[in-house]
Amino acid sequence: MNMKILILGAGQVGSSAAEQLSLEESNNVTVVDNRSDVLRELQDRLDIRTIIGHASHPDVLKRAEADNTDIVIALTDSDETNMLACQIASTIYDVPTKIARIRSAAYMHSKDLFRKDSIPVDVRLSPEKLVCEHIEQLIHHPGALQVLEFGNGEARLVAAKVSHEGLLVGQKISVLKEHIPNTEGRIAAIYRDGQPLLPDGETEIRPEDEVFFIAAKKDIRAFMSEMRKIESPVRRVIIAGGGHIGFRLAAALEKTNQVKIIEHDPERAKIISEKLDDAIVLVGDASDEELLSEEDIDNIDVFCALTNSEEANILSAMLAKKMGAKKVMSLLKKPSYADLVEAGTIDVAISPKEITISSLLTYVRGGDVVKVHSLRRGAAEAIEAIAHGKKGISPVVGKPIEDIDLPEGCNIVTVIRDHEVIIAHHDTVIEENDHVILFVTDKSKIDDLEKLFQKE
Repeated sequence: MNMKILILGAGQVGSSAAEQLSLEESNNVTVVDNRSDVLRELQDRLDIRTIIGHASHPDVLKRAEADNTDIVIALTDSDETNMLACQIASTIYDVPTKIARIRSAAYMHSKDLFRKDSIPVDVRLSPEKLVCEHIEQLIHHPGALQVLEFGNGEARLVAAKVSHEGLLVGQKISVLKEHIPNTEGRIAAIYRDGQPLLPDGETEIRPEDEVFFIAAKKDIRAFMSEMRKIESPVRRVIIAGGGHIGFRLAAALEKTNQVKIIEHDPERAKIISEKLDDAIVLVGDASDEELLSEEDIDNIDVFCALTNSEEANILSAMLAKKMGAKKVMSLLKKPSYADLVEAGTIDVAISPKEITISSLLTYVRGGDVVKVHSLRRGAAEAIEAIAHGKKGISPVVGKPIEDIDLPEGCNIVTVIRDHEVIIAHHDTVIEENDHVILFVTDKSKIDDLEKLFQKE
């Protein structure tokens, strides 16, 4: 299906969305921004149209052919501009689907604001909320690099770096069932030296492999023990930065963990301290060695660097690690900084861009796609799609997995049927309304994959 997509705003998220979506042949992408130099750089490397102008001006949307657009994605830095653009796209140009990035909690929590007869935004994206939920999952699953939910949380895809202490190290995947019988899970993919492997029973697990496994929620801990030594539950957390993400994370964790926030702005520190019940707010610099020492950094389970400055996040996380923090996480927006993570300096990189793009792709994909998670800095995807149609007509329903014409680089790893997690084998037969979880290492095959799950 040929889809016309209009992206408003060419910031980090908008540019990344344009890049991801333009790679798929079935998408025609147009980007609007008022910065000509940014648009020129995008057009030099992507097959897209660009329009210079203000994202919410009716004449600009007309030049961008909003009247012939399937989806408007408003990703400017202004909530108000995004909402107004969706309003105009709906009222004047009758665009079917409107997606807007909304940062302000005051807007996000309003029940009656986003309706067809008020502000017609079909999907609200809050990067701060998504990032906070992502970090929460990492803290609740020590040792994981990513934790992604499918089937309303019934199954989870977990990425973990294999350590020498893992019980499966040096052994073939086929012995996994002997190690942990009565569990529902399987290894979906392995990245070795940065290259993807689609594993089979003969694949041997090695230290430093980055393993993606999918399992029922109850079996995550057992699978994790196969990859690395099980880490103790996180108790003490220090958050550097009391901005929207830092404050939201502290509020989410303060009932279950000992939480401290380091915020350099006294006024901001005062505001968030009044809104938090149990978390302690400290005024200071998170890269101040004396302050970290006073706060017993060597007894801290997780240090999260979440300020607006990437350089400050890197420095404070590296210092905290050097001074004995068990694990450090850092908010990093530039892909070039990811090498610091791969070098082991920082344990976990948090990419707001990638997390937001994952949520966005769910609503843009063709076929009946419930959830999309972008992996490995956009190089791979995990997709939850619903199987439709009748046996003999549908390309997937009624067929065992070995007979489904899956594109190369695509792998069905799990099926969720009536809330039951079923690990996919070659002879597993797909039934109508099954939620099928796929791992995709070749993004160029997404279009072919979507056609298998069209509602028709």
